[in-house]
Amino acid sequence: MHIQIGAKTGQTVIAGARPAVDDRQFVDIVLTSGAHGAFVWGVLDRLLDEPGLSVGHIAASGFGAMEAAVLAYGLALGGRRGARTALANFWRRVSHASMFAVDGANPLGSILEQSIDIAEIRKNSCPVRLSIVASNARTDAVKVFPSDQLSINVILAAATIPFLFPAVEIDGDTYWGEGDVSTLPLAQPVEAGHRLIVAGRPSVFMTPCADRRLAANHCATKCAPVHTIFDSHHRAGAALFTRPWTDWGELTEMRDRGREQAEDWLLADHLFGDERAAVDSKNRYV
Repeated sequence: MHIQIGAKTGQTVIAGARPAVDDRQFVDIVLTSGAHGAFVWGVLDRLLDEPGLSVGHIAASGFGAMEAAVLAYGLALGGRRGARTALANFWRRVSHASMFAVDGANPLGSILEQSIDIAEIRKNSCPVRLSIVASNARTDAVKVFPSDQLSINVILAAATIPFLFPAVEIDGDTYWGEGDVSTLPLAQPVEAGHRLIVAGRPSVFMTPCADRRLAANHCATKCAPVHTIFDSHHRAGAALFTRPWTDWGELTEMRDRGREQAEDWLLADHLFGDERAAVDSKNRYV
């Protein structure tokens, strides 16, 4: 066991969080490879504080694949409190390992093995389903690995920076990161929910569905309302994983920025207010 949590479902409530409600709002999350991991940590950390929100599915590429796996594992073992603890412990391992990393070595594999039990994530009882995206190092073809096909190597491959570290072998072929998450045929939520994209910068993928612009309530393709949170300081964090020392203070600063952006997004009531709020272009946040 990698984390120890007393309560199975800890629901920490902070200032500004809404009271628990019977009808939870479901959200699917997309973590793009362009979002710096510590910023993503902050966003996820704040969402875990929201008692009326439940995450059903996470699609992740890049370093976000590791955070998605850690989040799912933490939720499976200890609920919301377990997920927050697992994410914090994971990032402490990242910071610590980077201080002693050997040139050319990739410490992420050992960090991931210390942070999760892949068997817990593959279980049908895991509260969050994952889709991890990696690209074939030989053909550049993007492959989506669902929860029941995940392994340490799959998650590690998604987080591996091409050409900086060697590709990871999976089933006789080699894979690494930079898979285009926008190609994902994301599953529709079981409940009527929303989709939240966490990214490093705005992109065409973040544009609301064209069909929804023409309809007052729902788009013709019945897709979920799409919201985005992106980090306007993404360039400042891009170099953190290419240098030998990842400073804990810088990581927590990015985490806090992610928490603030998620807080602003939640306070805009896009999840808990009128569904029509998801129709216009105001669902972008910097």
